[in-house]
Amino acid sequence: MNWVLERWNFLPSAVAANEILPCCGSSAWANKIVARRPLTNEAALLAAADEIWGRLAESDWLEAFRSHPRIGESVAAKGEAPESAAWSAQEQQDVVNADEAARLALAEGNREYEHKFNRIFIVCATGKSPEDILKDLERRLKSDEATELREEAEQQRQIMQIRLRKWLRE
Repeated sequence: MNWVLERWNFLPSAVAANEILPCCGSSAWANKIVARRPLTNEAALLAAADEIWGRLAESDWLEAFRSHPRIGESVAAKGEAPESAAWSAQEQQDVVNADEAARLALAEGNREYEHKFNRIFIVCATGKSPEDILKDLERRLKSDEATELREEAEQQRQIMQIRLRKWLRE
């Protein structure tokens, strides 16, 4: 068993929820995954995380989305946990270091997205170039609300899986 997971399995519930919260950003998700303990290995944790994520209410998804900085910005969301801020910086490294034209295009795309959907653009940026993210943003701006909410939830799920793996290795 992973020592991080082994230790976490025996923490008081509130402490355990607070510790895993930065992996997702939804307090309902954190509380529900804590209720599933003990989780004996990485595969069990990742499967439980996905199952719980898929069953959450839209309001819980929106809470998770609000825990992220805008793509291309290093400023963390209000109240963002230090671990989440550090992970966001790693995940967005290529975007933050993009040329001025790409950063300006992302900033404009972010504004257009927020105007249309009234929330920030969520994308799993790990391994994606600024150009890839811009193409994704342009494609998703053509989506309707319901389609985009499902896309954002999937992007958040991917981010959550990456962060859970990082958390297990700290």
